[in-house]
Amino acid sequence: MRKFIKYSVRGMLLLAIILAAVAFWQREKIIRLMAVNSLFAQERIVNNFSNMDTMFLTRLLNRGDGDVSPLPTGTAAALPDAVNDWIRARSVTSLVVLKDGAVVAEDYFLDTTPDDLRISWSVAKSFLSALFGIVMAEGQIDSLDDPVTKYAPSLSGSAYDGATLRNVLNMASGVRFNEDYLDFNSDINRMGRVLALGWSMDGFAAGISDRQYEPGKTWQYVSIDTHVIGMIIRGATGRGVAELLEEKIIIPMGLKAAPYYVTDGEGVAFVLGGLNVTTRDYARFGQMFLNGGRWNGVQIVPEDWVNASTRASAPTAAGSISYGYQWWVPVGANEGEYMARGIYGQYIYVNRPLGVVIATTAADKKFREAGVSDQNIAMFRLIANQI
Repeated sequence: MRKFIKYSVRGMLLLAIILAAVAFWQREKIIRLMAVNSLFAQERIVNNFSNMDTMFLTRLLNRGDGDVSPLPTGTAAALPDAVNDWIRARSVTSLVVLKDGAVVAEDYFLDTTPDDLRISWSVAKSFLSALFGIVMAEGQIDSLDDPVTKYAPSLSGSAYDGATLRNVLNMASGVRFNEDYLDFNSDINRMGRVLALGWSMDGFAAGISDRQYEPGKTWQYVSIDTHVIGMIIRGATGRGVAELLEEKIIIPMGLKAAPYYVTDGEGVAFVLGGLNVTTRDYARFGQMFLNGGRWNGVQIVPEDWVNASTRASAPTAAGSISYGYQWWVPVGANEGEYMARGIYGQYIYVNRPLGVVIATTAADKKFREAGVSDQNIAMFRLIANQI
């Protein structure tokens, strides 16, 4: 009996040592997985959204060595009284308003600062759309009606086989994908765990085998479509999205601070939501689009792509919010009114007729509640019409 106990104790000690060694070896993955599970916790969400680089694998983007081209400052605008209540209700963390290209209102809340690189979430999709337009104009992509598999052959045999580039740009690929952030087992949350564990996002996309609709027939917002756009750009150019974005957009625009992408374990940029930028530079990007793709006299994004990508073209339901090529078009929008939008209240709102750009970040836990999105759009329109 004593010998049995002695060997059992030794076995348990050996097992404990092995488990400790495995935990030490995999500690970074464990830390990232824990970060995913607490990313949206009420007491941590604001800080998390400014410090994604402490929790995930990342890739810094080069902003170039040139002087920063500052946004000009205009006459301070008196914002509508309702803005203050909206800021509190929506847990807004920053607000930058441009009128005719100049900053007329800027403020930061909940202990955030102008230097914070705030996570874009799905606002990043509109940056990728801009890059797609540049690559296509350069002749590296032939047609929006090309099949996805022409540029991303690893998707052959997946649910994306048969979808076109236009379909994925419009979020009309037809693939079955659960985008419910509140469901632990949803596809979007499984994808988050793939990212945290340093696995392959390309492999995750290629593993999607079920189709819910025929491509091009029905609009369904599925973020994995944006990753596929990234695969298309990489396949067409033979280069990484981060490298292309810094060369084609970030450096020419002269961003104040070098942004960064969250990446998977293969160094592939998390293009559907992993871009981190200052709020002023989100506004700068919006102003560049308001200018028809130009910045400081340089055409960065082709003007015809700016117009096409921000115009309602997806097969959305009548009377509902519309969608272009990774840009949103509000109900009742005037020509030249559109926005980039991310979960928890991230926005770049552009109103070309009024010469207004509004960039805002937030940590709004109630962002999915009925009426919240409409309330945000109404607030942007109120600001745009009164400044």
